Amino acid sequence: MYENEQVMAAFQLYSQLSRDGQADIERMRQYFANDMLRGLVDQFAQEVDCTIIPAGDKLYLVPVAVASPFHIKNSTVKKEYLSAKAKNIDLYLMYVAILVLFGEFYDSYHSHNITRDFITMFNWLESVDARIQALKEHDQESLQRLDAEFEFNWSQLVEKWDAIDDLRETSKQQDGRTNSRLGFLSQVQNFLMQQELITDLGNQEITLTEKAQTIVQRYYMDTEYNRGILEFISSLESRKEEA
Repeated sequence: MYENEQVMAAFQLYSQLSRDGQADIERMRQYFANDMLRGLVDQFAQEVDCTIIPAGDKLYLVPVAVASPFHIKNSTVKKEYLSAKAKNIDLYLMYVAILVLFGEFYDSYHSHNITRDFITMFNWLESVDARIQALKEHDQESLQRLDAEFEFNWSQLVEKWDAIDDLRETSKQQDGRTNSRLGFLSQVQNFLMQQELITDLGNQEITLTEKAQTIVQRYYMDTEYNRGILEFISSLESRKEEA
């Protein structure tokens, strides 16, 4: 049986995590120093389809299922990070752009340690475009089969990428208001920075945070969570290199 003080201490830590999404180093030390407290906090998190992730000098509460009340709703992402006219296909493209970005820091989807210090926005753009171009090499029937296999709309994804105005890709000033591929990635960058998943190093260079690396290692590499999409995107890169 847990003592009342242990339950209250665990609930206080969980309350901070649920309110702020994170806890500082003192709370993290408390979490690791007390097995019973840690067990209770983990149980609380599991009840709301979340997990506790230590990264750097912080603890994070991270949702692991769409059903979690802490999962960011699609409508919120579209409204706050994309545009008022954004549709679900914009979210698909955002998701693929994030997977490509994360994948650029690893040798393969099986690796656990990053192999580069940073990536430029232009390199990220080139990497996304290379995979979309590889998708375009499939005929319509093949794309439809891939749509069904992965439950992911690859066909519309290709159309959406082609439809984005890329006439101003060389513009020195790019932000979320710019109707271009680089402008779209800027919107994704803002989202990832707000979630503390990347750090802007300046000079159009970004890197993954420890929080992002931990999430990638625990979940993004697991086909149970990415439904094999990460492996498929990696295969597009391999196919491009073999061409």
